[in-house]
Amino acid sequence: MTIRRIVTIGDPVLTAPCKPVTDFGPELQALLQDMKETMYAAPGVGLAANQIGVDLAVAVIDLTIGEEPGRFFVIANPRITVMEGEQREEEGCLSIPDLTEEITRPAKVKVAAQDEHGVERELEGEGLMARALCHEIGHLNGRFYIDELKGLKKTLAYRKARKTAKEG
Repeated sequence: MTIRRIVTIGDPVLTAPCKPVTDFGPELQALLQDMKETMYAAPGVGLAANQIGVDLAVAVIDLTIGEEPGRFFVIANPRITVMEGEQREEEGCLSIPDLTEEITRPAKVKVAAQDEHGVERELEGEGLMARALCHEIGHLNGRFYIDELKGLKKTLAYRKARKTAKEG
């Protein structure tokens, strides 16, 4: 297992949709272990493969940051099938250090995805889990959470994020 470098805003791998996962063999399993270790070391509650420079549609999520075994999720080739309600909370990102913004997300989502073995699963998330699912799926589609902002607020957030990334 290796803790990988998290790429930051400005890296082109973060702004293109990721390639679908087609091989769920040993290479993917090793990548998932690296992603898990990297996410916990950051620390974060989610990490998409493109955040460590890998162009694959897979992400990991653990809202307990490793404190509750069995609460670790792998989502490969995910797609949101249902969105309900609305919540507005502060959100941040490992690829945009030192920046948080209030973002509106669905209060509840259902997601169809494959697990680490390629088995189709449906996940439901409310509250923080809904936010995490939307955030990581956004990454896999080449979007940042600040893309949810509008107008001048979005422009200023991007400006600040790029400045911080250059300095860091």
